[in-house]
Amino acid sequence: MSSGFTHINQDGKANMVDVTDKEGTVRQAIAEAYIEMSEETLSLIINGQHHKGDVFATARIAGIMAAKKTSDLIPLCHPLALTKVEVNITAEPESNRVRIESLCKLSGKTGVEMEALTAASVAALTIYDMCKAIQKDMVISAVKLLEKTGGKSGHFSSQQHGQ
Repeated sequence: MSSGFTHINQDGKANMVDVTDKEGTVRQAIAEAYIEMSEETLSLIINGQHHKGDVFATARIAGIMAAKKTSDLIPLCHPLALTKVEVNITAEPESNRVRIESLCKLSGKTGVEMEALTAASVAALTIYDMCKAIQKDMVISAVKLLEKTGGKSGHFSSQQHGQ
C-alpha cells in the first residue's frame, strides 16, 4: 500500500525522488508569508528611518538568494536551475504587518513549491533579523503555497489566494 508521500521509498525510508524519466515542463509556484509588528516598527521601515537601512530591499535579496539555495537547506530537494525568482514585499499599515509574496519559475522535471516557500520564509526572517533590536515580539505567520502550475499534478490554487 502506497503512503502517498513521494519522498518515502517502498521500505518506508526517506529518499530523493528520481525525476530522471520525467518530462520537463514549465513550472511556477507562488507563496506568501506575513510578519506582524508594532505600528512604530512598521513606521520606521516605511519612512526609511530604520537604522539598518532599506529593510525591504535587504529582505527581497535574501528571499531571492534563499530560493536559489533551497536544496542546501531542505535535504531531499533537487538542486534547480531557476529561471525567475521574484519577491514582492508590501507594507499593510492597517494591519500592522508586512506581506511577502514570492514567485519561482523554471522549465524542468520537478516543481518549485519549496523554493517559493523558502523565499517567502527567509524574506520574513530577514525582516525579523533587521528589526529585532527594536522589537523582539514580531510574529511570522501564514506561510503557505498560493498557487503552482506545471508538472504531472497540474494546477493548484489555494482557496485563500487573493485575500
